[in-house]
Amino acid sequence: MSENSQATPDRSGFAEEYPFESRYFNLDGRRYHYIDEGAGEVLLCVHGNPTWSFAWRNVVKDLSRDHRVIAVDHIGCGFSDKPQDYPYRLENHIDNLCRFVTGLDLRRITLLAHDWGGAIGMGAAGRLPERFSRLVLFNTGAFRSRHLPWRIAVCRWPVVGPLGVRGFNLFARAALSMAVERPERMTAAVRRGLLAPYGSWHDRVAIQRFVEDIPMSAKHPSYTTLLQVENGLVALTQKPLLLIWGERDWCFTPAFREEFQRRFPAAEAFRLEDAGHYVFEDAIEQIIPRLRGFLAAHPLAPMEST
Repeated sequence: MSENSQATPDRSGFAEEYPFESRYFNLDGRRYHYIDEGAGEVLLCVHGNPTWSFAWRNVVKDLSRDHRVIAVDHIGCGFSDKPQDYPYRLENHIDNLCRFVTGLDLRRITLLAHDWGGAIGMGAAGRLPERFSRLVLFNTGAFRSRHLPWRIAVCRWPVVGPLGVRGFNLFARAALSMAVERPERMTAAVRRGLLAPYGSWHDRVAIQRFVEDIPMSAKHPSYTTLLQVENGLVALTQKPLLLIWGERDWCFTPAFREEFQRRFPAAEAFRLEDAGHYVFEDAIEQIIPRLRGFLAAHPLAPMEST
C-alpha cells in the first residue's frame, strides 16, 4: 500500500485554516486520510474525539518548516471514509495506525497525541517501539480509569445518546465551548473546520462509537486492548516524554497527567493553568516554543549508515 493524493475535500469556510494537500492511505479499500507536510524528522500527530487532523493545523504550519509533520484522520473521522458497518474499536484504530506507519515505513517518529489519540498512538508505539523515538502527549490517557464525566456518560445512554450525538451533533458542538477556556479563539472558521466532517447522522458514526468504546469494566470489548496498551507503556519509559496539559480540562483532568508522571518518572510536564481540553486552541503560542525546546533538548541519534 502506498500514499496517494486525490481531489481536495470541501473546505468551504476554513480553507485558510487548513491549507494542506489531502492524501489517502488504502486500508482494505477504505480511505485513511492524512496530511504530510515538510521534510526531516517525522512528527506523527494523532487526534481524538470529536476532532480530526484539523486540530493539529497550527502545529503543522509551524513545525513543517523544518520537520516532516504527518496528521492522520481515524477511519470514521475527518476526511477519512465513514463506513457504517465498521467495528470502530480501539483495536481497529491501533491496527490502522500501525499499518499506516509500516506502510509508509516511518521511522524515528515523534508521536504527538491528544484525547483518544493517546491510547491509539501509545498503543501503536508499544507495538512498534523501534519506530518511535520521542513522545508528546496532550490531555489524554493510555491506561484504565474509573473516571467518566457525566457529560460523556449521558452520551452512552441507549436512544438518548445516539439521538444527541448523531442526531443533533451535541457532542461535537458542545466541545466548541466546553473544551476551551478562551472562547474568542473559536472563530467562525475554526468552528466550521472542527465541525465540517460531521455534518450528518451518517458522518457522525465514529463520534458515537468512540463514546461507546470507553471501557469502564472488564466486560467491555475494548478492555483487554486498553490493558495491553497500558502494559505496553513499560517498553516506552526510556523514551523522552513531554506532557502538555490544559489544567482546566474536566475530562482528562490533571489526575491523568499525574498518572503519566508516576509511570514515566523522567517525563517533562508543561502545565498550562488557564487552558482546557482543546489545549491546542487555548495556548498554541506557548505550546510551539515549548515543543521546539523539547525536540532540541532530545536530539535523535545519527542514522546508521548502510
